[in-house]
Amino acid sequence: MTDVLRRGRASLAFSFLAQGATFALLVTRIPAIQDRYGVSDALLPVFLAAVPILAGVGSVTTEQLVKRIRPGLLLRCLQPVVLLALLGVGSGDHLAELGIALGAFGLAVGGLDASMNMLGVSLQRAYGRSIMLSFHAAFSLGGIVGASLAWVGAHWHLALWVSYLPVVAVLLPATLVGSRWYVDSGASVDVPEEGEGQAQGQSVVFKLLLPLCLVMTFAYIGDSTVSNWSAKYLKDVLGSSEQLSTVPYNVYMVTTLLGRALGDLGVRRFGAVAVVRLGALVAALGFAVVALAPGPWVGMLGFTLLGLGLCVLVPQTFAAAGRLFPHASDVAVARLNVFNYVGFLIGSPLVGALGDAWSYRGAMAVPMVLVLVTVVYARSFAPQPDRYGGGHERPRTADVGRGSNGL
Repeated sequence: MTDVLRRGRASLAFSFLAQGATFALLVTRIPAIQDRYGVSDALLPVFLAAVPILAGVGSVTTEQLVKRIRPGLLLRCLQPVVLLALLGVGSGDHLAELGIALGAFGLAVGGLDASMNMLGVSLQRAYGRSIMLSFHAAFSLGGIVGASLAWVGAHWHLALWVSYLPVVAVLLPATLVGSRWYVDSGASVDVPEEGEGQAQGQSVVFKLLLPLCLVMTFAYIGDSTVSNWSAKYLKDVLGSSEQLSTVPYNVYMVTTLLGRALGDLGVRRFGAVAVVRLGALVAALGFAVVALAPGPWVGMLGFTLLGLGLCVLVPQTFAAAGRLFPHASDVAVARLNVFNYVGFLIGSPLVGALGDAWSYRGAMAVPMVLVLVTVVYARSFAPQPDRYGGGHERPRTADVGRGSNGL
């Protein structure tokens, strides 16, 4: 293990943390953003849906860009754009300015998520053991920090730009400095380049990737259910106080952090297939407990189980894509990342529509069943034989020591 890899891991983990804090500062202050710009309740969903849609566009664009630009360099350029877009959201005065800022945020965050996970997958290959969950644990920690800072801003009735400016002022130079140590040990794109052969090769890749795409979608349907409906469910269905209804999401974030912090050890000892199956079963049990809970405290137990179960699925899905296509991992990660936003777009409206038409208890059964489907696809997370005939992946030694700035 070289100092280059250790510094690369630390710098990438800090980027995940910064992105977690940035995203939390945006989504937890949506009511304040709505008030600042006078966005109506009818128009708000349009703005909120535009962000993941543009993020999907950004992820698809990143797939093409990384054929010419190293993911580390792309991440180094995109992270300041995301931070400045956040500041733009907090400092504008007109709807057009909000639209431009959110549009820039969405496009940049799609490329940012894709490039961060590309680096994580290739760095895990260089390490030769599971470390992917630790990066997503840093993202969860950043989310907790960002949500806490958002609470401080709301508690003291600070203007949005006042809340955002110190965070951007600290994170922007810190991420730029840290980006010097990104490690691009990435894989080359291994698809045909012309004509019918190219289309056929891409079709085969997507067929192999499809189970992981479904798992990613189902995981984010579950995650968006918790983030968007946990407070309402606890208050309106389980009869909690308004203050208590804010607790489940915090509990979910803390258990997500704990599960990811320990998850790599589980993968190393028991394997990714076992960890993914266990995570899916625990998450399904969590949804069942939430749906059947007689009161708020049992409901909170369900949300706790959800955090412990769902937390392993997304990082392991990215890692599995890297194992499945060791010589085209950047393309695989970029395509897979699109389904992050597909799940986010489907989850919240799906549960809301079912809750209004049927019942919110019954609506919780839908993400429960979808998460259980992951058990069927868990075999897709098994280690893939090396194309050179071995049973394990091998890092490209010519690239392992080379950072994003060529060092």
